[in-house]
Amino acid sequence: MCEIFGISSRQEFTANDYLKTFYRHSSRHPHGWGLACISRESALVEKESLQACASHYLQERLSQPISEKILLAHIRYATIGNVEYRNCHPFTGRDNTGRRWTLIHNGTIFDFSPLSRYVRKQNGDTDSERIFLYLMDCLNNAQNRKGDRLVFEERFALLDTIMCEMSKENKLNLLFSDGKYLYAHTNCRGTLYYLTTGSTTLLATVPLSEDEWQPLPFARLLAFYQGRLFRTGTNHNNEYVENEKSMQLLYSIFASL
Repeated sequence: MCEIFGISSRQEFTANDYLKTFYRHSSRHPHGWGLACISRESALVEKESLQACASHYLQERLSQPISEKILLAHIRYATIGNVEYRNCHPFTGRDNTGRRWTLIHNGTIFDFSPLSRYVRKQNGDTDSERIFLYLMDCLNNAQNRKGDRLVFEERFALLDTIMCEMSKENKLNLLFSDGKYLYAHTNCRGTLYYLTTGSTTLLATVPLSEDEWQPLPFARLLAFYQGRLFRTGTNHNNEYVENEKSMQLLYSIFASL
């Protein structure tokens, strides 16, 4: 599986030390890396289908301060989708009101039929990109029905419903942002942690320091704003537990890459 890392902060937070630790884990996740520096107006997304530890570009990038209020980072272990640039995270795009969304995923969608329509529409061939395209369509459709932008409460309610539906029998560890809020979801125990330090909250698949990281609240959508937990969604109880059937499916998919 992949690893994900995110930051929500009230002030610009220099993330280099955490990023260096995070990207060192690419020895176990060698199939690509990505980084998104996010503001309310834009998202600077950089990625390569190359092991992070082997990337001269990333080494140079990390030699300069990376200070952001919202940041997403990803290292990929391919299970669905070939090892190539178009399958690397983050995925980013604008909804029909111009709001930019950016997403990273750790997990596998085993069964969620609404995603099948995106197989022919997506640029790559990952289930993660299909999740992103589905979220964009759901947001656009809701905004079209309203005839106006969705306010935060409406966006959160819609995303909360999607997480409740999509998490059934699927591993759905997500970090994504609309440029103002950082959304987080996990339904697999022990696979997403958080650390709050001052006005900054860090989220990662595994703790990235010796500090007191805590398991992220489980099986519900969370929204962080300026480093604090701003909204908590429905406790849907759709826990993903690895079993023999799911692991056999993963091995068969990976063998075909």
